[in-house]
Amino acid sequence: MDAAQQESTEKAREQQTTWYGEPLGSLFRRLIADLGLNQARLAVVLGLSAPMLSQLMSGQRAKIGNPAVVQRVRSLQDLAGEVRAGRVSAAEATAAMDEIRRTSGGNVLSSGSTPARTSSTGVPANPTKRVVREIQALLRSVSDATEIQNASRLLADSHPELAEFLRVYGVARTREAVEHYESHQG
Repeated sequence: MDAAQQESTEKAREQQTTWYGEPLGSLFRRLIADLGLNQARLAVVLGLSAPMLSQLMSGQRAKIGNPAVVQRVRSLQDLAGEVRAGRVSAAEATAAMDEIRRTSGGNVLSSGSTPARTSSTGVPANPTKRVVREIQALLRSVSDATEIQNASRLLADSHPELAEFLRVYGVARTREAVEHYESHQG
């Protein structure tokens, strides 16, 4: 790899850290290890081609362009946390990944053409969290975290509620966004 390619790769990894919290290579390797996958299976679950996944992991490509894929990544991160905590077995995780592959990323705000995702135990997944994740994926698909933070700061004095919305759903953790959403629901 020449110096220009190395610089481009490093810049892509920095952008990934801004957008996704860490380089996608690290994130995807952790998902592979936690969920007992290989790279090809992860690509299938995410709805990416194997070459695209490889480019994202290596830093040849910086951004996931499809919000549905971003939603699937977040769903897999949640699932991996459940597996690490011992609350979900390997068999349950496999079933959950199949469900994530089929349904994550659908428009949860629509009339319901996409079935509601269920947890690996068969209990309906938290609909509030699904709505929040959909809002986060949409915001993060049109702008990166730095731009969202800057827009939030610019709006803070004149439109504080809108500034808070951008900050919470565009940059903050899902837990904080869920709390915000629930506090604004009658």
